[in-house]
Amino acid sequence: MAGVPIALAPVIRQSLLTMVQSVELLLDPVSESAVRAQWQLLADAGLPSQASHHSPSNRPHITLFVAREIPAEIDELLKRRFSAPDFEVRLGGYVVFGGKQMVLARSVIPSRALLHLHQEVAEATVGSTALPAHVEPGGWTPHVTLARRVEPARLGEAIDLVGTDVIHGRSGAIRRWDGEQKTEWLLTPPL
Repeated sequence: MAGVPIALAPVIRQSLLTMVQSVELLLDPVSESAVRAQWQLLADAGLPSQASHHSPSNRPHITLFVAREIPAEIDELLKRRFSAPDFEVRLGGYVVFGGKQMVLARSVIPSRALLHLHQEVAEATVGSTALPAHVEPGGWTPHVTLARRVEPARLGEAIDLVGTDVIHGRSGAIRRWDGEQKTEWLLTPPL
């Protein structure tokens, strides 16, 4: 595992896991396929993987915003404010969140376009409730999740399996996810 870039992110407290509303940036079909291939490699090796979630809404994404509640008027503003983003997205090294069991993710190399979009979403969602600090501009760690509940003893195995190649792609649509209702909808046109 020497030479593999890994960042240990702060532990996300259990209380933040109750956040059920989010705004997410999807990936273009090529980079989405590359992430799904990594999900499958992990699953085929008997490791935890996002591939185990079979819902059609389970897609690789970059969470731009999360809260307990997004008022209807903010949802309407989000629909009107954003057009389909079009910029390069690069997935780099690994970031690990957690404690006894870990979340393994690919870091997203921040670009000006991504940081600008994140800032715009933050401005558009002012008034939502219970915004956690880890998604605020300046405290955000952009990433795409590969696996949850990875035992620390198997973390190196998981990273060795998926490799260290940078995934080059483009941004996709922006979607809203309602985790309470288990529904999603696009805020911008699909690719």
